[in-house]
Amino acid sequence: MFRSKIGLILVGLFLVILSPLNLLAEPHGKLIVFHAGSLTIPFKRIARQFERLYPQVEVLQESGGSTRMARLIADVGKPADVMAAADYQVIDNILRPKFANYNIRFASNQLVLCYTPRSRYADEITKDNWYKILCRKGVVWGHSDPNLDPCGYRSLMVMQLAEKFYKKPGLYKRLLANRPIKNIRPKSVELISLLQTGNMDYAWEYLSVAVQHHLRYVKLDDHINLGNYKYDPYYRQAKVKVVGKRPGKWIIKRGKSCTYGITILKNAHNPEAAIAFVAYLLSPAGGLKILKEMGQPPFIPARVPTKKMWERLPRQLKPLVEIKN
Repeated sequence: MFRSKIGLILVGLFLVILSPLNLLAEPHGKLIVFHAGSLTIPFKRIARQFERLYPQVEVLQESGGSTRMARLIADVGKPADVMAAADYQVIDNILRPKFANYNIRFASNQLVLCYTPRSRYADEITKDNWYKILCRKGVVWGHSDPNLDPCGYRSLMVMQLAEKFYKKPGLYKRLLANRPIKNIRPKSVELISLLQTGNMDYAWEYLSVAVQHHLRYVKLDDHINLGNYKYDPYYRQAKVKVVGKRPGKWIIKRGKSCTYGITILKNAHNPEAAIAFVAYLLSPAGGLKILKEMGQPPFIPARVPTKKMWERLPRQLKPLVEIKN
């Protein structure tokens, strides 16, 4: 308890020194944060710590599939100050440049196959035979909607890569043939309750989600788990067709290591609080520390791909972000 208080004090002092906003007026009011469902638990903890640093701010969280959340901003006009996506490309494809000026990459992840002690064949599944079990009759498994949630199209990519890695022609089609449409849910975290109630045997999730919910999981080879950027050339063999910016339009998503992105919206109603929140999130002793503790590897420091984008960052965030593609 003493150490956590000291850590919080140090983060507070860091942010006070960092931000000229604190010399003018402390952030206050409601702060609306949209984020990926896989960030729900760590962001709840981050929000509570942030509110302790800034007691005049109330953080309002809204979570869902990253694509869906971005479309609520771009297509429906729902108000939001901050948007954090499980795939940084969602921000690039839907929100930039009209709704956001920059996109900060702050964390990574990987795909795992989750299950419980009650799952069929739980006592024999391994990293070498999981695909055989998912093909068995009577095994109930699912994933999230690839059109709404990055975990959905990443799940499909993992299975495509498995076909190549294990040299099993036709494996991808056989797997999907044993997964009825009803087993596709809007966001990956919705599958957790189905696992826990015994209504589903296996579900594709992020490693961080599995850790946070104390689920059993099969950890996959780096060639297929989308968790190692060194394998990006290999991951690019996988591709999934998803809905584009407009109805009736489609885009092809290619395999790439899991990278999370965050931005502050151009029309944010509370930009002062938004900047302070993102600064806390990107602090190695603050939000990034919490992410690491909850099973999600952060980028320390966070990064943007170009100097041009770095120059667009609020000056309070620049010391926390490096230029790295």
